[in-house]
Order: sequence, then C-alpha cells, then structure tokens
Amino acid sequence: MINQVLRKEKKFLLHQQEFFYLKNQIEQALAGDPHNGPLGYPVRSLYFDTIYDRDYFEKVDGVELRRKIRLRCYSPDSQFAMLEMKQKQGDMQLKRSLRVERQDAVRMTKGDYSPLLRYRGDQEDFAMECYALMKSSCYLPRTIVEYQRMAYIAKENKIRITFDQKIVSTESSMELFSPTLNMNPVMERDFVVLEVKYNNFLLGYIQQMLNGADRQEVSVSKYYLARQNGYRTHL
Repeated sequence: MINQVLRKEKKFLLHQQEFFYLKNQIEQALAGDPHNGPLGYPVRSLYFDTIYDRDYFEKVDGVELRRKIRLRCYSPDSQFAMLEMKQKQGDMQLKRSLRVERQDAVRMTKGDYSPLLRYRGDQEDFAMECYALMKSSCYLPRTIVEYQRMAYIAKENKIRITFDQKIVSTESSMELFSPTLNMNPVMERDFVVLEVKYNNFLLGYIQQMLNGADRQEVSVSKYYLARQNGYRTHL
C-alpha cells in the first residue's frame, strides 16, 4: 500500500534550554507518539542522490521544486524499510512511501533497484516511478543519517511535532541495517531540530507555544547538513 501525505512543514533550530521548555509545554497539550520511549526512538535514513549530487545542489541553490529519495528504518533488526520520496512544492511537501522487504532494501543500498520491478497492485506505479527515476538519473547511495526523535500528535488538522537530536551521519558505509556504523555528528550536540507538520493551517494554541520558543523558522535539511559535512571533510 502506498502512503501519501501532502502537508506544510516548518522547521526550527533550538538550543537545549529552549528544547526542554517547549517540550514540557507540548507534552502537556499533545499526545505522545506511541513509539516514544523515555528518550524518544531512533530513526535511520539512507539517502540517494544522482551521480552529480543534483538533489543536494538544488537544495544549496534554493530550487523551489526539488526532491529527496531515501530508505528509512527504525532498528537494525527491522525486517523492512520504507522507500520514501519527498517533493517540495512551494510551501508544501508531498511525501510518498512504499514498504520494501529487508532483502530488497539491502539490494537497493548496493545500487541495485531491480527489486522495485516486482511490486504489484497499488504499489506498482510508485515503485516503477522510483525505479525509472533512479536508473535514468544514475542515483547512488550517498549517506546514512541517524538521530533520536520525540514525536507528538494533535488529531485536529493532522498536526505532528517532532524534536530530533543527536544527529549523526556516515558516508563510509551504506549498510542500512548494520548495528555498528561509524557515525559523526552533523551539528553541535546542544542543538535540537524542531519540525512542525500540518495540513492547511496551524492551530492557534500550538502557534502560541511555538512563539514562546522565540525562534525564527529556518531551512534545516538533515541530508544537506550530512552532505555538507562530507564536502568539508574532502576539501
């Protein structure tokens, strides 16, 4: 089954003090994600890009219509991964995702996208679109990004608020399910990325809480930060 979400996204960069203040307010007003533990839950994504890093440089250049393609899992023991394509369209983000079996995801991490050809039913069109794009544009596995996420949900307007911290990455290994990846920080550990995702409009009481954090909206892409670190390392 294809999952499709079209929504607005706002991103903010918080210091630890701001994070604790806002998190305390949010968790009193919104339900916690059922996967939240005391420290949230881990998220690991392998990002693909073209041979000339088109998606990365379109982000650098601020191209309005752009995309990211990634495989995402939540544990090295997972028996599946989510193949996701995010497309920015003005102030909206379209995210489509397809669940792929572990063995298919492993082949994709090695640059073999042929497993997508066997997906049928309502999965077929999206799988074929990804296959055709990744083959024709010479997409390659580029980096793995991992972080700890705490998420909160408001059923009204399908609002989802997440706090992401301890963001690390690697370009030395594309083994998505490896339990022993050698990762490096992509930003100072005192910073937390806040993401607010919603349909149509943001509810007033949530907007008031965000205003209390006294932070300006920023364009923060974890993929961009990870690749930027990689480019600096090779200078």
